[in-house]
Amino acid sequence: MGFWETLFKSIVLGTVQGLTEFLPVSSSGHLVLLEHALGYSVEGGGTTLFNVMLHLGTLLAVLIAFRKDIRALFSCPRKIAMLLVATVPAGVAGLLFESKIDALFGGERGIAAVCLLFGVTAVLLLICELCALRRKKVRPFGWRNALSMGFMQAAAILPGLSRSGSTIAAGVFSGADAEESSRFSFLMSIPIILGSAAVGILKAASSGTAAWSAAGVCGMLAGIASSAIFGFFAIKIMLKAMGRANYKWFALYLLLLSVCTLWLDMTL
Repeated sequence: MGFWETLFKSIVLGTVQGLTEFLPVSSSGHLVLLEHALGYSVEGGGTTLFNVMLHLGTLLAVLIAFRKDIRALFSCPRKIAMLLVATVPAGVAGLLFESKIDALFGGERGIAAVCLLFGVTAVLLLICELCALRRKKVRPFGWRNALSMGFMQAAAILPGLSRSGSTIAAGVFSGADAEESSRFSFLMSIPIILGSAAVGILKAASSGTAAWSAAGVCGMLAGIASSAIFGFFAIKIMLKAMGRANYKWFALYLLLLSVCTLWLDMTL
């Protein structure tokens, strides 16, 4: 690809990553669809590293939006411990199943699998809203909630199953307040993004895919910037939605996207 085409596609992917990382619609699922639609392939085989860099952009958004919550963590060792323990299941799942997941969702059946998991996310969001609105009493956030959210985060390594949506749903299902679950979910993204970024960079460096052209480097930087900017705005939108337990519109969007994408994939 030429310089301007690479830059344009990188900005598009970064924007989508930023918006969908924190909205409960699965950023990884959207990236799979977009990379198929745009035919995007980073020069030198660095597509995986490019996706990791986009996640670093959204990490910047979390650090800025939750700077007060992050500072407060240092006065609460128990909360730090819960975050670290909740990260373990996803880390183990990523190490064990990453290659199999990449093979499945990068193959011919990848689109169908993503569409199915979009539907699963939509159902989770609808049930979550129902539970949050009907519940009269919530429990103080504790280890039970953190572990439930941690195991759901592990399942959400599957593209199409929203990390934020499924972890918040797990928090609500286990008795926690929706808004507190959403804040913990956002904080949970910090160690998992840092870990996946470190692994991705090491793999790229060892395989020699980090040596990109000027177009590839500029595209990566543009993607990081757009994912950080739009990620910040997505966090603000999500916090308002979570405070009102209003998830049905996200569920409707996912159901429509799933049906339309599957239909197009079968007919084209």
